[in-house]
Amino acid sequence: MTPVAPENLESIAQRWHLSLGEPFGNLSYNYVLRAIRSDGTSVVLKLGKPGPEFRSEACALEHFAGRGAVRLIEADIEAGAMLLEHLTPGDMLTSRSEEESIAIAADVMRNLWRAAPDSDAFPDLRRWTAGLGRLRETFDGGCGPFPAHAVDRAERLREELLASEGEQVLLHGDLHHANILSSTREAWLAIDPKGVVGEREFELPSFLVNPRQETREVLDHRVRAFCEILSLDLERAISWSIVFGVLSSWWGYEDGGEVWEGPLEFSEQMARLA
Repeated sequence: MTPVAPENLESIAQRWHLSLGEPFGNLSYNYVLRAIRSDGTSVVLKLGKPGPEFRSEACALEHFAGRGAVRLIEADIEAGAMLLEHLTPGDMLTSRSEEESIAIAADVMRNLWRAAPDSDAFPDLRRWTAGLGRLRETFDGGCGPFPAHAVDRAERLREELLASEGEQVLLHGDLHHANILSSTREAWLAIDPKGVVGEREFELPSFLVNPRQETREVLDHRVRAFCEILSLDLERAISWSIVFGVLSSWWGYEDGGEVWEGPLEFSEQMARLA
């Protein structure tokens, strides 16, 4: 179901001299539609809820400056509006084979990663993964419907990883198959960054867990391939993946009151690789 058009749609279109087209399909959180600028350029207008996450996304795109990611043309953070380059043909990475997907995603990661800017727009990994603490608070120090052994393990690994983090870069933060699109400017470009500051190994779990639940053998091959291509620490990549699975399931609970079993199973699968 397509979200209702925001009230500020027409005023934003007038200010940026846009002729509005049709919204993209499969929308959920943001309202995203095709548009044409006064000079005839095809663009994408993205409208969302103003707030820290919207600001982080816009600032991340500004920092990436089109290298490895879609270009940000205009932004009004307070209005929750972004004008973006229209990527064509815009195929998702799910259209490629496993080996191609790994190579392409690794190349996109390499293009995106650079030293983290001195900005308060981006959460660090301690803040980004703080949901594990909220889980405990919600259930009065317990784990509620979440498996206690998985939460305990994730908490322990999180603290160990945060205490020994490597070089800080600006991460995409949600880089998976649906957030990497084919383009004529560069072969493949990322969209929808979260903008998180942390070590490179944390970028992998979002890709590893998508686009579907995989066997342990596939996950083992995938994480090893990324670490070899990008010279990442395998143990840390696996550990962050274990943490991420529990955290992702908790985010699902926060959003809709439902425990997401897929990410929990992913966490267990990755723990068997440790």
